[in-house]
Amino acid sequence: MISATHLARSIVRQLLELGVTDFVLSPGSRNAPLSVALYEAAERGLLDLHVRIDERGAAFFGLGISKASNNYVALICTSGTAAANYHPAALEALHNNNKLIFITADRPESLRKTGANQTTEQAALYPHVKSFDIAEIMDLSKALTDGPVQLNVQFSEPLVVEDGLDWLAGFTSRAQETVTAEGDSVDFGTGGVLVIGHDRAGFSVAEIENFADHLNWPIVAEDPLSFPTAIAHSALFLADEKVRALLHPARIVVIGRTTLSRSINAYVQGASEVSVIDPRMAEVDSARQADHAYLTMPRIQQSQTEDPTWKQLWESISHIAHTAIVSEVSWSEQEAVRTIAAALADESALFIGSSRPIRDIEAFAEPRAGISVFANRGLAGIDGNISTALGIATRFERAYAVMGDLTFLHDISALVNIPKVNLTIFVLDNNGGGIFSTLPHAEAKGFETIFGTAHNNDLARIVRGFGIPADRVKTSSDIKSIIAHQSPGVDIVVVEVPDRDFNAAKLKELTQIVSSAVRIGNNLD
Repeated sequence: MISATHLARSIVRQLLELGVTDFVLSPGSRNAPLSVALYEAAERGLLDLHVRIDERGAAFFGLGISKASNNYVALICTSGTAAANYHPAALEALHNNNKLIFITADRPESLRKTGANQTTEQAALYPHVKSFDIAEIMDLSKALTDGPVQLNVQFSEPLVVEDGLDWLAGFTSRAQETVTAEGDSVDFGTGGVLVIGHDRAGFSVAEIENFADHLNWPIVAEDPLSFPTAIAHSALFLADEKVRALLHPARIVVIGRTTLSRSINAYVQGASEVSVIDPRMAEVDSARQADHAYLTMPRIQQSQTEDPTWKQLWESISHIAHTAIVSEVSWSEQEAVRTIAAALADESALFIGSSRPIRDIEAFAEPRAGISVFANRGLAGIDGNISTALGIATRFERAYAVMGDLTFLHDISALVNIPKVNLTIFVLDNNGGGIFSTLPHAEAKGFETIFGTAHNNDLARIVRGFGIPADRVKTSSDIKSIIAHQSPGVDIVVVEVPDRDFNAAKLKELTQIVSSAVRIGNNLD
């Protein structure tokens, strides 16, 4: 059996040679050989070593780095429940095709099912994630193809040996390579609409913008903060059946998944012909249905000539919706996210939490450019959101996050040992699960107990208990002032918004106001 020290050094050196430079370590005993090897490499400036004490948060922290860098990030933990705590991030990475390497330290295979302490079947622990059970040195280049991967490493005692060898002598690294497959040439015709899911199916904004420029159709984007030419407020006005009928397209092209609005999904489902562009249909979403499916971005030989009245109709309706929204400005969750989205400086990053905030930005924010937008839309969970934002912030001079209060509390342990980053987190505090008040669940018996789940906590006080600055705001002017006068480091801004019932009613009211305005403006009544 190869020594634990030798095996650990081989793994670290190979990963460095493959261009992996970010390693997120959680302390433990069985992963000690890797911990020592990583420290030695970090001392030479060969890698960035991030130590996070909670494996669940560590995995999402690594996920954030991977999202921001589009590179593989290695996560290292000990055996047993430590490895199990990687599972939520592993599923998120699988469904969003993020590049994570889960290195789970293990005892030798001979100890499995023998009653040995802290030993379980952890090889292939994350279903559908590629897994390698390693007892001897292997060529890791065969493992890092695309998407997440697990390396379950069997270490035999002694776990740490001081042999004085210069195991990094002659080290050379190379940058991680990203290979973009060239798609087929396709003529999509005219009279269509391009719908872009928030996750973009893993394509870059630049790739999609180039495709959209040639396609020359109206753009409906779940993330309007990345596509300045997108049609604003489409999730609102498409909630009206008559408006959907007026805007019925000859065809729709969907990039990625549409996961935010029932109105957008209803619009796509009502189209005569739907094409989907998403590499995940090869494995993760293999049962997805479409008239035409593309695993790579198709090529359009030249810009298509589109009837200008088609785009003009969309732009006119969008303008009517915008005017209706602005005329009804009052303090609410919707107005808070509109203000945050508009006030952020160019070249900053924004992480958007799941549930209500990401939907309000889709519906109410004005399309713009200049910021890098991220979200966990693989499985759209609320776990690990603070950790993901912290990971993203390691790659930007200034980063922001906006999330709900329950999402924030779900990952509060991430504030225990924060890295040196510049991150402002806006927490929309409506004292509970606000999204449920906007769903049919609101009429359920016992709603407040089983869905509303009021926390009744002073969030600013909790944050200060971690030694982190916290502010409270309750107006758009307050938000603008916070953004305009940023200090270095991590700070939390508790955005005090009206109660959940008020916000649910406000959302319904604004949707109806937009619907009425668009109907009147287009003689639909």
